[in-house]
Amino acid sequence: MKLSACLLAALIFLCLPGPAVKAGEIAVGRFAEEGLAGWEVKEFEGLTRYRLVEEEGRRVLLAEADGSASGLVKKIAFDPAEYRYLRWRWKIEETVAQGDERTKAGDDYAARVYVIFPGRFFWQTRALNYIWANRLPAEGFVANAFTANAMLLAVRSGADQAGQWLEESRDLIADYRRVFGSDPPQAGAVAIMTDTDNTGGRARAWYGDISLSTQP
Repeated sequence: MKLSACLLAALIFLCLPGPAVKAGEIAVGRFAEEGLAGWEVKEFEGLTRYRLVEEEGRRVLLAEADGSASGLVKKIAFDPAEYRYLRWRWKIEETVAQGDERTKAGDDYAARVYVIFPGRFFWQTRALNYIWANRLPAEGFVANAFTANAMLLAVRSGADQAGQWLEESRDLIADYRRVFGSDPPQAGAVAIMTDTDNTGGRARAWYGDISLSTQP
């Protein structure tokens, strides 16, 4: 069972109802102030190396994959109807040369951010998977080659902007409706993933702070 399916399975216990969070903004990952507090490593095929580094005067998270597949997961229960906007910063060194979103053999990505929506049963759990795509055009989406419960949505595509820090802001409700055709349920976790286990390649990516907001 490949990464995306494994991730959904591994997150079941993490996606049990957690404490409600009430604020205008939720700091999912505040790496400069909090480091990796609250994040858990989930290994699937070797370990992607995640470590905090100084990058352009900021403390950020560096991910390095070498034929490996592991992620960082943070359990956080929130209602997308209230915390509708997901924001983060990221940068990649380059895309995965042999990566292809439409095939199992090419299901590798230099950078991606998951939002997990747990169901009552495993097969009802869904994941909205924001990727830096290898070939899929920007704003395109496709079901993961291993499970239709994980939908891949290309926030960026190709290597033209590799090496640049980019800021993202996504409307979770609009994106979920677009890829799944319905309103999202309660969310249970956020995950970061850099992996190259299928292609056997290498990838480096940097992740900045991640937050959820009530305002665009």
